[in-house]
Amino acid sequence: KSISGAENMKIIPVFLFIASLALLARAEKDYSSLDSAASPETKSRFAMLDDVRILANGLLQLGHGLKDFVHKTKGQMNDIFQKLYIFDRSFYELSLQTSEIKEEEEQLRQTTARLQINNEEIKNLSQEMNSKIEDLIQNKIQLQEKVWGLEDKVTKLAITQPSVQDTKEISSLKAFVEQQDNHIRQLLRIVEDQHVQLDRQHNQIMDLEDKLNHIELQEHAENSFPGEQTDPEATSFPVRNVTAVTYKSDGAAPDCTALYNSGVRSSGVYTIKPNGSEAFDVYCEVKLGSSWTVIQNRVDGSLDFNQTWDAYTNGFGDLNEEFWLGLNQTYSITRQGDYILRIELQDWKDNKRYIEYAFSLGGPETAYTLQLSRISGSIPNALPEQTELRFSTADRAVDVINDFNCPENYLGGWWHSECEETNLNGKYVAPRSRGRLDRKKGLYWKPKKGRYYLLKSTKIMIHPTDLKSFD
Repeated sequence: KSISGAENMKIIPVFLFIASLALLARAEKDYSSLDSAASPETKSRFAMLDDVRILANGLLQLGHGLKDFVHKTKGQMNDIFQKLYIFDRSFYELSLQTSEIKEEEEQLRQTTARLQINNEEIKNLSQEMNSKIEDLIQNKIQLQEKVWGLEDKVTKLAITQPSVQDTKEISSLKAFVEQQDNHIRQLLRIVEDQHVQLDRQHNQIMDLEDKLNHIELQEHAENSFPGEQTDPEATSFPVRNVTAVTYKSDGAAPDCTALYNSGVRSSGVYTIKPNGSEAFDVYCEVKLGSSWTVIQNRVDGSLDFNQTWDAYTNGFGDLNEEFWLGLNQTYSITRQGDYILRIELQDWKDNKRYIEYAFSLGGPETAYTLQLSRISGSIPNALPEQTELRFSTADRAVDVINDFNCPENYLGGWWHSECEETNLNGKYVAPRSRGRLDRKKGLYWKPKKGRYYLLKSTKIMIHPTDLKSFD
């Protein structure tokens, strides 16, 4: 409104000026008949009036242009105000949705806590029931022994007529035994119901944990391994060796295990020469009474693992820092015999877990097909077993599932199967990162029937299957 008032104030003087010019034009018309008899000075004055009229017309056109400009500006400002109103409305609705999501999350947390408390109570009750059942079973065994003794007596007395007292004793004992059997059967049914309820509670807790994982990404307590005991072998988990020295052997050792057997007892970078292959450098990890050949190491996210097919084939990174050894190099080692694949994982609370597989790796003609069979470990399996998994990268997706390119969307080359959740070559994500998109592209371990474990470091290494120290 203030803008419109200012415009009116500007237009009023223009109209006054135009009105004066109109009066002058009328006067000029009245004296036009005297033009022929007028003196030269009068003609000169009328010529000046012509100039003024031309100027007035120009000012009139300018006034019309200014008026159109003002109307156009008002229309544009109305559009801007309308868009600002829509933006404010959308922001308000988004705030409401965010509040609702936070309320649902808090409700899920409270429900999970209640279910966990109920689960503990049911477990305690089940233990008490089991103890009572054991006592009843012992009593039943004793009573059965007594019954068997009485049956022997009855057999011996079959020839003679038993006394009334013996008959009453046998009947009472049988009735008591039947009563105890019925009581035990009822207790067993109660225990079975308790077990069913426990399973139901456990499944509900698992479902709620999955929902919480999808609502909020990477809370520190939710994305850590459980705090129970760890395997002693898995605790020796060096994630960095920046002082490692590069040792050059004569190139005859086929892998790190052969170097260890020849007397090398320290971790570091060495040169090996697998049978039928050129010599190349590897990082050897001395642990578990032998030396392992490391094929992948991630410790701090300093290296981008979203690489091309050629990079994954030939290897990339620093062997003393983060690196990928290379599919060609790994294949040249494993084709010498049977090998064990060991994966070591560390979460952001510095809990450590491991898992070991018997595996086979195909060559480039099979897209480096991987087949796994779990041997042991301290964490549930998250990779398909007895399935041919072909390696793929964003620029060479071997399998596109439902028009979904796994490496391109999960960032990093890997042995994908139906775009499963686990990818140890994915984007390095810190615990405080937000957003489901980053989480899907993160570095984590996800069993099929379990939650996400956000990882701080990973290490993949191989060893021949004849490792005697596994005993």
